Amino acid sequence: MVQAKSWSLTKHFDGFPSDANFELKVEDLPEPKDGEVLLEAKFLSVDPYMRPFSGVRMKEGDVMIGTQVAKVIQSKNNTFPVGTHVVARCGWRTHVVSNGTDLVHILPNWPEDVPLSLALGTIGMPGLTALYGIEEVLGLQEGETLLVNAAAGAVGNVVGQIAKIKGCKVVGSAGSDAKVAYLKELGFDEAFNYKTVGSLEQALKKASPEGYDCFFENVGGPFSTAALQQMKDFGRIAVCGGIATYNDKTPQMGPYPHLTMIFKQLKMEGFMHSRWEHKHPESLKRLMGWVKEGKLQSREHVTKGFENMPAAFMGMLRGENTGKAIVASL
Repeated sequence: MVQAKSWSLTKHFDGFPSDANFELKVEDLPEPKDGEVLLEAKFLSVDPYMRPFSGVRMKEGDVMIGTQVAKVIQSKNNTFPVGTHVVARCGWRTHVVSNGTDLVHILPNWPEDVPLSLALGTIGMPGLTALYGIEEVLGLQEGETLLVNAAAGAVGNVVGQIAKIKGCKVVGSAGSDAKVAYLKELGFDEAFNYKTVGSLEQALKKASPEGYDCFFENVGGPFSTAALQQMKDFGRIAVCGGIATYNDKTPQMGPYPHLTMIFKQLKMEGFMHSRWEHKHPESLKRLMGWVKEGKLQSREHVTKGFENMPAAFMGMLRGENTGKAIVASL
């Protein structure tokens, strides 16, 4: 019998999360039955979406939602033999018994020199989100200019790199000088620290005086208002996130972008990567190919220890990570 640890949401978030929102629980798991497997978490993801999704997809007392890379340590399911690594949507748990329906095999022939944790980042949900936002929503074309905010985060850094692969000019914003330096290392044409510029509008104009064809939106709030003013006519905006507003106790109201969108004839579309789930296998292969070719770099912000899941989650929401924030379980 295996002893499993899990983090549950004791109380829905009201403003920024705190330790009081989480409770660490321990339980003994039964042996797997026919068709089931026992999983052991190796790497767990902490992502911005967990903050708003917890309010609509969880009840108080539920195990926190999330994805992990796990290893099958006991199996009574031929599809997932012992030693298999999978991506599991089973939340913040060290171990879980699964019937296999919530499991996805790691890409076959995963190279030994590529960390398995990238299945939660560049070669996982964030990478897919970046790819689909660029190709399916924005339809980014060679020679166009792309703006991406939260550009040093798990999704934003991949967005910028894929845009460069496609032959575009890329402008990124981030929240520290170190993150700006990282964006320059990745090949961004222009990058700036939105916290230290005197005027966001002037920073956007300086980075691309001719304006922006496309905007990959991760932040929302005042940044979005300023960015829309800098869009070219017929510009396209892919709305991936709004982390600037996730922790507001009272929803922000306005200013409203309607006239700007009308005058510039802009297209704005919200999306989630799951819309193109049928494309995931081929898309993951493309991302892996770019990684192996050296065209797609990855950086991870690793927190060690399952007991530090809440701290890692809150640190990510504060922007402490450069690249993908993950927790190494054991």
